[in-house]
Amino acid sequence: MSGDFLPFLTMVIVQLGYAGMNIVSKLAMDSGMNPFVHVAYRQLFATASIAPFAYFLERKKRPQLTFSILSQIFLCSIFGATMNQITYFVGLKNSTPTIACALSNLSPAVTFVLAVPLGLESGGLRSKAGQAKVLGTVICVGGAILLSFYHGPAIGIGQSSIHWKLADHSRDKNVSNHVNFILGPFLLIASSVSWAIWLIIQARVGKMYAAPYSSSALTCFMASIQCVIVGFCFDHDLNTWSLYPPIRAVSSIYAGTVCTALAFGLMSWCIERKGPLYVSVFGPLLLVIVAILSWAILQEKLYVGTVVGSALIVMGLYGVLWGKNEEMKTTNKAPDLEVDFGKQITIEDIELQLFKRANICIVPHGED
Repeated sequence: MSGDFLPFLTMVIVQLGYAGMNIVSKLAMDSGMNPFVHVAYRQLFATASIAPFAYFLERKKRPQLTFSILSQIFLCSIFGATMNQITYFVGLKNSTPTIACALSNLSPAVTFVLAVPLGLESGGLRSKAGQAKVLGTVICVGGAILLSFYHGPAIGIGQSSIHWKLADHSRDKNVSNHVNFILGPFLLIASSVSWAIWLIIQARVGKMYAAPYSSSALTCFMASIQCVIVGFCFDHDLNTWSLYPPIRAVSSIYAGTVCTALAFGLMSWCIERKGPLYVSVFGPLLLVIVAILSWAILQEKLYVGTVVGSALIVMGLYGVLWGKNEEMKTTNKAPDLEVDFGKQITIEDIELQLFKRANICIVPHGED
């Protein structure tokens, strides 16, 4: 019993950590913090957090870093960190934490769609597994469209009695915090597409360079440089890089340390004991936690379109994961990885296995 409880508790803590990041990051951007600046600081703090682990844990077993590997890590930094997080946080600024978390669950379905034409996934409808993956993808996309284009009436759940007054004090009255229900979801969907592209590239990197902490540190370091350049291109004012008010510093440090270094270690520990598919099923828990915290702390209203669209996305997510699990049970292409549902190996902690024999490392999402 204790062997099951500790991984369960660990994954709940990880989801709470990510939920806190979405709330605190939203407050930071409502205070006037530029999303590009936020992402740049996050990558800098993430690099500083992961680098010591990479040095001490992998210095004796780190493979040789060739130009080919370095160039692929560079591509990983572009798609998996820079593009992924910039689109995510700009989307978060133009939407709500609940919508952002809901659309982040699109990643497995988007990965499947991109993998089929590349020959990395089977989209056949002859098996139940194939039908589940295709149907799950359709449901996910339908939920995303509904969530993006249908607002609907607000759900009357009353006012929270534990409203965090810091949420009011953090908002800059001179900054527009208007929610754009078109631009925000569009950028969040683009974030999922970028993440799916990263998965395909990362599969090869993980196979050629089996040093996950080192590759993650390099990815974050390269991304920090890219984000600083992008940030200055969009805003030349040095004052925008100020970490005052304090919520900006808190959000940057929190995102870089808790949601990168700490989450990396905790999820790796869980994957070793229960398998990545076990980790993946906790993704929708983040949506529930963020919805509750957004209502309680940010006084965010829940709308019918958001709730129904989110429910469809979660249903589609589990459909894709179930189909992938059933497919892995029947293909038997990797006997040493064939275990029960709880330990089924997939490509990444919250994604699908696209490369069944690849040794994949993890760079936390901006579902991070």
